[in-house]
Amino acid sequence: MSKRSLIKMAAALLLIPSLQVAAGVAVVVNPSVSVSASGDDIAKLFLGKSKKLGSVALTPVDQEEGSSVKEAFYQSAAKKTPSQLNAYWSRIIFTGKGQPPQAVFDDDEVKELVGKDPSMVGYIDSGAVDASVKVISTFD
Repeated sequence: MSKRSLIKMAAALLLIPSLQVAAGVAVVVNPSVSVSASGDDIAKLFLGKSKKLGSVALTPVDQEEGSSVKEAFYQSAAKKTPSQLNAYWSRIIFTGKGQPPQAVFDDDEVKELVGKDPSMVGYIDSGAVDASVKVISTFD
């Protein structure tokens, strides 16, 4: 293979979108919120077993089903696979004990909601963290 062919191949590989691999998941709140919580407390909030983190009432926002960040978050925080999570929420909904959190499309939508509303908490890929949100916990 010629040097020119190798350069073209390398350039083409750079243009292929990389697979999104979550390096870690960050649980985020509005920068004005002062709260700390354990991983167990965060899991309880996102599973509808609690309405607060510490003394702060927060509404969780989820990401859509199939999101690699959602899968990583629930696997790390709640020790649940996607099928276990679906079964859990089916049971909760059927018994009338609750509803899953509102789901949004991606990290950007989570940051937009959380950045504008101090009563919201969400999770995003740790690489997507910026000044619009404050990290309160991380999961690998």
